[in-house]
Amino acid sequence: MKQNKKIIHLQQQTISITAIASISPLGNTPESIWENYLNENHCFTEHDLDHKKTYVAKLDTNLEEVVEVLRESDNKYKSLDKSVLYAMVASRKAMQNAGWTPKDIFGINIGSSRGATDLFEKHYQDYLETGKAQTLASPTTTLGNISSWVAHDLQSSGPEISHSITCSTALHAVLNGVAWLRAGMADKFLVGGSEAPLTDFTIAQMRALKIYSNSEEIYPNRALDLDKKQNTMILGEGAGVCCLEIGKKENALAFIEGIGYATEILEHNISISAEATCFQKSMKMALENTDLSEVDVIVMHAPGTIKGDLTEYRAIEKIFGATLPLLTTNKWKIGHTFGASGILSMELAILMMRHNTFIGVPFAEAQIQTKPIKKVLINAVGFGGNAVSILLSV
Repeated sequence: MKQNKKIIHLQQQTISITAIASISPLGNTPESIWENYLNENHCFTEHDLDHKKTYVAKLDTNLEEVVEVLRESDNKYKSLDKSVLYAMVASRKAMQNAGWTPKDIFGINIGSSRGATDLFEKHYQDYLETGKAQTLASPTTTLGNISSWVAHDLQSSGPEISHSITCSTALHAVLNGVAWLRAGMADKFLVGGSEAPLTDFTIAQMRALKIYSNSEEIYPNRALDLDKKQNTMILGEGAGVCCLEIGKKENALAFIEGIGYATEILEHNISISAEATCFQKSMKMALENTDLSEVDVIVMHAPGTIKGDLTEYRAIEKIFGATLPLLTTNKWKIGHTFGASGILSMELAILMMRHNTFIGVPFAEAQIQTKPIKKVLINAVGFGGNAVSILLSV
């Protein structure tokens, strides 16, 4: 009986986010990231990828140097993919900001949609040219590579989990962390996602799906432009992680108030219904204990595709009716970072709540903030219609 009461108590326990850290085209400090969000410039630059000039959102030279310094700091790190190194950079900072030490026992769940894309392509090209695979080709391109190397770097002793659930990967990591904490199997969990997809073959795959932007407009990714006539998705790179702890902590940046998840019944591999039934279900679940009027902002998944943006918007209308919260996305600015995108959306949500300032989409219809930002809903969905919604509060 006592055990049952303990389980029920844990299931109702608040989850605190005691740190969040990232590395992306926005920067890797809260100050630089917020400063970038306050300006209306996008982070896209043109590069030669897939045999043509292509817009992508890359890390700037200063951040590339940060990653290279890490790579050179340990001989074992020299053979790692950028997706692993990005996760390590963000995780070091998050652990430091949360005040965790190697003596703390914490779990790690960092996922990726594509994993070691750049390294895999290079190893395969070497194989085509030489007929031989390099010794480290397999261990450095496995998906578990990310969490295991982060665990090594942080000297952690808790469980390590890696997964790929396409573009909702990072928010599924959050779900896993919450589940472990509320099950009483851990007190602390480091969760997030990492992606380094700016390679020829990855871009070619997106073009084959006919979703990559070739827009010549000032803002080439038209995320949340519901009247656009062409798909405008652009890829970005980066990683983000947050530190979760059970209970209401004094040093918390935000609290997880609700979690929701759902999966579509598919018609084909990348299908999503006209009114995004998966999002309707995941949002309902995340908001089941919340008055809808209390939700101040929704950070949408909104990748910049015609169908992706519109179906999510319709799902939000179905849930909220005529009185919608403020709506935003960061993909018009930093592109779609696949498995890392959900955690970068969470970072935007936390920054908006901490600064009590709404960050909108510059080319979308103006939305006026009329009350303090206290609760923000974050959405993510991936190929296969696997949606996640997370409700945060301060």
